Amino acid sequence: MILGALEAGGTKMVCAIGDDKGNVTKRVSIETKTPADTMPRIIEFFKNKNVVAVGVGSFGPIDLNRDSSTYGYITSTPKIAWRNYDICGELKKALGVPVGFDTDVNASALGEVGYGSLKGLRSGMYVTIGTGIGMGIWSEGKPLHNMLHPEAGHILVRKRADDNFKGVCPYHGDCFEGLASGESIRQRYGAPAVELANRPEVWDLEADYIAQALMNCILTVSPERIVLGGGVMKQEQLFPLIRTKLTQYLNDYIDTKEIKDMDTYIVAPMLGDDQGIIGCLELAKGELA
Repeated sequence: MILGALEAGGTKMVCAIGDDKGNVTKRVSIETKTPADTMPRIIEFFKNKNVVAVGVGSFGPIDLNRDSSTYGYITSTPKIAWRNYDICGELKKALGVPVGFDTDVNASALGEVGYGSLKGLRSGMYVTIGTGIGMGIWSEGKPLHNMLHPEAGHILVRKRADDNFKGVCPYHGDCFEGLASGESIRQRYGAPAVELANRPEVWDLEADYIAQALMNCILTVSPERIVLGGGVMKQEQLFPLIRTKLTQYLNDYIDTKEIKDMDTYIVAPMLGDDQGIIGCLELAKGELA
């Protein structure tokens, strides 16, 4: 079975061909410009590849309500050119195959559920901390959708007294993404995260905000495991800091076997940087089913 996968990001679109076992055989990266510039190149990649379905994990917000007239659309995105764009409809029309659709972070969660750190669990979360912050939630055997998909990258955290940074989120200023994303690190310190590896004060503050956000999620969603990915989490010194601060914030309020073993509760992805594209293959497979 030949499946297509499209990991639609705000900076690049990763297109891939694979199978129903999560094996990727071909991929290409296309810069995200306008739909008029980008979509013809995406469609050209998938044409004549004999794909039977395509899975799309997209930046958002997106409409996942199948009863909605705008199902399959990218909706109120800050990327103006893509606002209210029918990405699924365009792919279906051009390729003539079913198209599975979800958020990029739900796709990453799905990849880790199928083949990685969330395999075998009833619930879990995938958190990407990169240029922005997003969270994908796996609950009772499926990605979580309700009124909308989760937008937990924008939950509020308490700004630390020694932090005078105003935040970078254009909507909320000092929300989680505004204070802890890769872009916030770059603007706060004048350098990207990768150049700040030897600055312990950077990672103490970053771990504090991440731990606060994870506490909120644990108390709300109660996931069995949390996977932390994205470019900022390449700074592996963050993991022990986050686990320690999260334990302190929870303050023994939650008493489960999972929480008692933070080393296996807060973990890195098992699929490296492939969880998103593998999750898109799973979306394609699920749409066929």
